[in-house]
Amino acid sequence: MKKVPLDIVALSHSVTQSHNYAVVLGEQDGVRRLPIVIGGFEAQAIAVAMERMTPNRPLTHDLFKDALETFDVQLKEVIINNLLDGIFYARLICIKDGEEIEIDSRTSDALAMAVRFECPVYTYEFILDAAGVILEDNEEGIEASTKPVKKQSKTEVKGVVGLAGHTMEELENLLNEVLSNEDYEKAAEIRDEIKKRNG
Repeated sequence: MKKVPLDIVALSHSVTQSHNYAVVLGEQDGVRRLPIVIGGFEAQAIAVAMERMTPNRPLTHDLFKDALETFDVQLKEVIINNLLDGIFYARLICIKDGEEIEIDSRTSDALAMAVRFECPVYTYEFILDAAGVILEDNEEGIEASTKPVKKQSKTEVKGVVGLAGHTMEELENLLNEVLSNEDYEKAAEIRDEIKKRNG
């Protein structure tokens, strides 16, 4: 069965399920998008890796990556291999001593691992036919570019609403503080503000 390569093109709030998020995958050689509803923790795990943040202590997915590498197991690719009753299924394709090993995984965890290993993500044509959609980049609920997950438009950090009023030095200090407190969602928002100011 031919594999279709995908990229993570966006993370956003789920427009269908409150308190959840959607990771949007796009086929590399086409216009179809595959939105997958995931939980907040998994969305945060993906966003942290995509933003190249270094947590104060390793997250679960970082721990799993370190364990695989310690035992000389490489993650070759992730395949979203099935869709049953609206639930996506995925497999981690690993290499150990030249032998290929498949590990069953939740799709959200598989994507969090793929970002960390910088390995390709694939699916099959029948899954894109069943669940793929064609979205405009600026359609409501979908971000056109890859951005960290945000729960609200205004952020409260130490009782101060919003980040626009902070100096760059204050933002850098806040970033270090929230990272030390392992609040990666706020860290992503602060990092966004710093990037915006740096052009």
